[in-house]
Amino acid sequence: MTLHHLTRATLAATLIASFSHAALAETPADVQVPDGNTIALETVGVGAITYMCETKDDGNMGWVFKGPHAALNGSDGSQVGSYYGPPATWEALDGSKITGTQLATAANGDGNIPLQLVEANPAEGEGAMTGVSYIQRLNTQGGVAPDVACDMDHDGATAVVTYQADYIFWTAE
Repeated sequence: MTLHHLTRATLAATLIASFSHAALAETPADVQVPDGNTIALETVGVGAITYMCETKDDGNMGWVFKGPHAALNGSDGSQVGSYYGPPATWEALDGSKITGTQLATAANGDGNIPLQLVEANPAEGEGAMTGVSYIQRLNTQGGVAPDVACDMDHDGATAVVTYQADYIFWTAE
């Protein structure tokens, strides 16, 4: 059984807004990029996150994160790459791609996945992702696990939840 849980990101996905530099000034300290880095690429990720109803490590039933899949769009709305996982992978249309290690998160309101700071691993392939040092996920809308029953009667059910977020790619100066 697959449940499609729609959030307000469904509406937002139809209107790709360009990234606002004002948002960087309001970014919580926990997810700020260290000094000595500069913005290399700004994108808006529009996609979905899959969750599965299963027994969690603590023995309770719950919705467990299984992975994202999103288009990464430039400020003009055209696709410049994709984001998928696991592992979390950002791939440019030129074939270059990166994975990374989460360093920090910060809450971003009810119904929204947290803001995030990721330290990038060295890129695979040459292209847009070459030299990326950090990835920030900002301005998140939607994406949290669904607020529907997850119990033994729903074991194995999947839920696909839409979301949108700004993904900012940084390189060392």
